[in-house]
Amino acid sequence: MTTTFKRKSLLCGCVGCDPAVGFASTAVSRRSFLAGSAAIGLGAAGLATAQFGTASAQPAGKPHRIDVHHHIVPPMQRKMNIERHGGKGGPAWSPQMSLEDMDKGGVAYSITSILNPGPWYGKIEESSRQLARECNDYAAKLRSDHPNRFGIFAAIAPLDVEGSLKEIEYAYDTLKAEGIALWTTSDGKYLGDPAFVPVLEELNRRRAAVYVHPTNAACCVNVVPSVGPSVIEYATDTTRTVASLLFEKPGSAFKFPNIRWIWSHSGGTIPFLTSRFVRLAWERKMQEDVIAVLKSHYYEVAQGNTPGQLAALMKLVSISQVMFGSDYPFRDAKEAVDGVLAYKFSAADTLAIDNGNALKMFPNIKI
Repeated sequence: MTTTFKRKSLLCGCVGCDPAVGFASTAVSRRSFLAGSAAIGLGAAGLATAQFGTASAQPAGKPHRIDVHHHIVPPMQRKMNIERHGGKGGPAWSPQMSLEDMDKGGVAYSITSILNPGPWYGKIEESSRQLARECNDYAAKLRSDHPNRFGIFAAIAPLDVEGSLKEIEYAYDTLKAEGIALWTTSDGKYLGDPAFVPVLEELNRRRAAVYVHPTNAACCVNVVPSVGPSVIEYATDTTRTVASLLFEKPGSAFKFPNIRWIWSHSGGTIPFLTSRFVRLAWERKMQEDVIAVLKSHYYEVAQGNTPGQLAALMKLVSISQVMFGSDYPFRDAKEAVDGVLAYKFSAADTLAIDNGNALKMFPNIKI
C-alpha cells in the first residue's frame, strides 16, 4: 500500500522546516490516510480519531471559539522570507482562506501571528524594524476589514532592544494589540538569556500576554536528515526556552511574574519533563517553586490535542490554563476541535478551552 498525504497534516511547515521540500503539498484525502492508519495500528493508538479529525460532527451553531494560534502571511513577510531563505516564502494564504477555515471549525475570533522567524534575520537592522511595523500594521488592517474576527499578537525582534521597546509601545498604545508574539530562540539565545531582560521588563510592566511559537534550533539542524525539525525539535524547543526562563540567571520566569505566557502545542515536551525540572531545582537548592510557575502559565492545543498529549497536560495544569489553537494554515481548525472533543472533557471544560479562558485574558474580545 502506498499512502501520500498533505504535508500540512503532519508538519508545521514554517519557513526553514524542510528547505528541500518547501511548502509543496501532495494530494490524498484525509479519509484515505485514516484507512491506511488503521491498517498499521495507528487507530489503536488514538491518533486516527483525535489527530486527524474523525471524532466529531461538524461544528454547528454560531462560531464561538477563540483561536490563539492562527498564522497570517503578510505580503511583506513573504517577500522578505523569499529574499533571505528562497522558496515560496510561506504557505498559500489569504484572509478569505482564514475566514473559511474559521467558519468550518466554529472559530469566531483568531488572534493572528506571523510566520517563523518573525522579523529577526540575525542582526539589528532597519529592515527588520520596518518588517515588524509593516506586519503589525497589516494585522491591524485585517482586523479593521473584518471587525470582531481578528486580533493581533504583534511581532517584535527582542534582541533589538531599542526597536522592540518602540514596537511594544506602538502595538499597545496605537494598535491596541491583544499581546506580543515571540519565538523560542534567536541567534541560539533562549528567552531566559540576559539579553532579553530589558524587553521582558517592559512586557512585565504592561502585564503583557506573550504568545511563544517554536522555531528552528541552532543546535539541532538535520539531526535526522529524513525528519524535518518541526516533527521533533519544535516541541522540544518550547521546553528549552521554558527551562531557560526557569534556570538561567536572572531567573526571568520568577523575576517577571506579570507576563502571561502562552505556550504552543500543549507545552511541547514540558509535561513529560517536569520531574527532571524538579530534580534540577532540588540539586541547585532553589527556593522557587518551578511547578507552581508552570501551572500559572497558559497552553494552547494546536498540534497538542491527541489523548496522550492532553492527558499529560491536564496532569500538569488546571483547565483554566488551556486555550484553543489551530496552527492554521498548517493545520485545520477542525483538527483541533476534534481532538478536544475526542478527549471527552465536560461541557464546562470544553467551553473554557473554546473561549472562556481566552475571554478572561482578553475581555475586550466580542464574540
